[in-house]
Amino acid sequence: MAQQMVTNFNGILLFRRDYRERDMLIKFLTAEYGKKMFFIRGARRRGFKMAAELLPFTMGEYVGDLRDQGLSYINSVKSVQYLEHISQDIALNAYATYVMNLMDVAFPDNQPVGRWYQQLTSALQLIDQDVAPALVANVVEIQLLQPFGVAPELRWCTVCGRSDLPLDYSESYGGLLCQQHWHLDPHRLHASPAAIFYLRQFSVLDLAKVHSIKVKPRTAAELRRILDEIYQNSVGVRLKSKRFIDQMGSWYQPLAPRKNED
Repeated sequence: MAQQMVTNFNGILLFRRDYRERDMLIKFLTAEYGKKMFFIRGARRRGFKMAAELLPFTMGEYVGDLRDQGLSYINSVKSVQYLEHISQDIALNAYATYVMNLMDVAFPDNQPVGRWYQQLTSALQLIDQDVAPALVANVVEIQLLQPFGVAPELRWCTVCGRSDLPLDYSESYGGLLCQQHWHLDPHRLHASPAAIFYLRQFSVLDLAKVHSIKVKPRTAAELRRILDEIYQNSVGVRLKSKRFIDQMGSWYQPLAPRKNED
C-alpha cells in the first residue's frame, strides 16, 4: 500500500524536466529519503511563486508531500542555497552536472543514500568555489564504484595483502597488485606511483574536510585515464555529461601558430 506524509526535507535539485504545457517534473536527492521525483503544478507559468527557489543548481530545506510510490509534491520552501558560480561558468556547470548524473544512476529511487547526501553537497560546494572541479569529480567517481557494485581493493595487494611494495592497478584482479605479482597481469594499467597514491587517497577522502586539492597536471591526466578505463570496462556507464567534459577539453587546446605568408 502506498504511503504518503507531509514533512520537512533537505534536498539537492538533480534535474528539471518540462511536463505538459505549464507543469514541471523535478528530481531531488533528499537527505532523508533518497531520490524523489516531484510534480510541480504551474511551474512554467509566469509569476510562479517558487520559481527562484527551484532553479537548477539549488539545494535547501523544503516542505512537501512525500510518497513512497509515484510522484511527490512540494508545498513550500523554507530556505535555499543557489550555486551561482556553477550556473554562470560552463566548465563548473559541466562538472556539477556530471557528478549529479552519476549519483542519479548509482542509486535507485526512494532509497536513503546515507553519507552520500553530504558528500554530494560538499562536492557541489567545492565545485561552486572552483576548487579543482575535475579532481572533485574524480573523488566522486572513485567512491561511487562501491554503490555501482565494482569497488576495487585499494588498501593492499589483492593476492598477498602487502602494501609496502610498489603497487599497480589490475582490472583483472579487481584492484591493486604489488610488484611481486605484476607478472600475473601483463595488461595491468602501468600506473605511476603518484597516480596510485591519489587513487587510494581519493577513495576515502571526506570532501567536507577539503579546502584545496593540488595534483600535478600529468598525474591528474593519468587519474582521468585510469578512471575512464574502469568506468568503461567495469561500470559500463557513459553519460552525456561526461562526453561533454571530454569535448570541452579540446576547446582549450592552443591554436597552432599561423605561418607567415610573406
